[in-house]
Amino acid sequence: MKKIISIILLLPLLLMLHVQQSSAAEKVERMDGADRFEVAVNISKEGWPNAPINTVVLANYNAYADALSAAPLAYSKNAPILLTQPSQLTVATKQEISRLSPKEVIIIGGEGSVSNNVAAELTSLGVSNVQRISGLNRFEVSAAIASQLPASAQVVIADGTNFPDALAIAPYAAKNGFPILLTRPSSLPAEIKTVLSARSPQKSIVVGGTASVSAQVASQLPDHSRIGGSNRYEVAANIVRTYHPNVSKAFLATGLSFADALTGSVLAAKQNAPLLLTHSSYLPEQTQEIIKEKAITDFIVLGGTASVSQKAVDQTQVGLVGLKIVVDAGHGGTDPGATGNGLVEKNVTLDVAKRLQSKLAAQGASVTMTRSGDTYPSLDERADLANRIGADVFVSIHINAFSDPSVNGTETFWNSQYASADSKELATLIQKEMVAELGTNNRGVKQANFVVIKNTKMASALAELAFVSNSKDAALLESSTYRDKAAQGIYQGISTYWSNK
Repeated sequence: MKKIISIILLLPLLLMLHVQQSSAAEKVERMDGADRFEVAVNISKEGWPNAPINTVVLANYNAYADALSAAPLAYSKNAPILLTQPSQLTVATKQEISRLSPKEVIIIGGEGSVSNNVAAELTSLGVSNVQRISGLNRFEVSAAIASQLPASAQVVIADGTNFPDALAIAPYAAKNGFPILLTRPSSLPAEIKTVLSARSPQKSIVVGGTASVSAQVASQLPDHSRIGGSNRYEVAANIVRTYHPNVSKAFLATGLSFADALTGSVLAAKQNAPLLLTHSSYLPEQTQEIIKEKAITDFIVLGGTASVSQKAVDQTQVGLVGLKIVVDAGHGGTDPGATGNGLVEKNVTLDVAKRLQSKLAAQGASVTMTRSGDTYPSLDERADLANRIGADVFVSIHINAFSDPSVNGTETFWNSQYASADSKELATLIQKEMVAELGTNNRGVKQANFVVIKNTKMASALAELAFVSNSKDAALLESSTYRDKAAQGIYQGISTYWSNK
């Protein structure tokens, strides 16, 4: 039904409100294998597809203590981390070393972790230089690895008696050349004091809460800052909050074992991506929150479904993360739109648009408003805005009017100029949900040539909530409750549309 509106000549003013920025729909890649050896090999193939390379770092598959500090060293040498059994190389690891044909292999840990038999196997594979970085304990190994790294203004301190915190910070530390030094929770080892004295860093990053690195230990460190959390998942999330202000991609590994996170950490550093931790069977609340907060849409999952279940992966798609949407409050400024029964269209549409914006943003969508106040962007400017920012969805909100006051109900329009099938689907879903929420007469889904849906190149719909010229509809539109129901209906339609993509 065509509206009765005044045609007003005016100078357009465009005011835009941006909330977050994010990319298109979620993308997930899983790097798995029959066991942790194969996972490490597949990570190596992804990050180092071309041979020969200079260096491979080799660690015991079941002894995290020696390996926790290895990521910065491996990254500095552009080397993958591969895993071995204590006394022999697995077939998968041996084949990958043969493929890479490295000039040197650096073994992390003493002979109790990786035997000399493994070193002999490496020599038989043609590796000309087999080195070992070892020590009497994990702290000496950590200090010895640090001695192989160039000087740095900062160091990282993490609990050496458990693995999650050191692994969560590993990609950031590696990328920036900061050694990861291990400590006991309540006392700073002499070996670490020595390396701190030798390196003379200006600052230190303490990873984990005071149960992991006590205040007493932290007080002995140079100009320290702490990245804490109530558990390992929150620590990893807080690392992202602190050191990755703009991020759309993350690596995801189980927080219950170390191997996949260790071998994936160097690849994460190469891709400048953080590492998030998850329970094997579900995505922890703290991890979900940071994914939503940062609108992270791309994930590299490390390990098979026994390590990171498909349920946990599915839970990474929090709400509407990845959706870029333009919400258009119809009319505005000197163009009031339809009027009747004490209501003015421009005011109602802006109220509903703001409610919709809040609902969308709460679910992680990137929302852009064509207007956030009583202004009038031209119709072309509204469409141009959506096209310019590459929106996924455009929704224009209006209320209807007609000369016959008995005419009532809700209808939604789409146009076939661009994204025809998507626009029709979007309009259909919005119409269905609005009618369900409002209880209004269902006037159906129709095609129309309104500029804002004809000229937008993405899925677009124009929603006519109800008739301001009808007293019953107007009473609904006047109610704050029903305005929220209208926004909820549009939101539900958009959400269902996006979940289908």
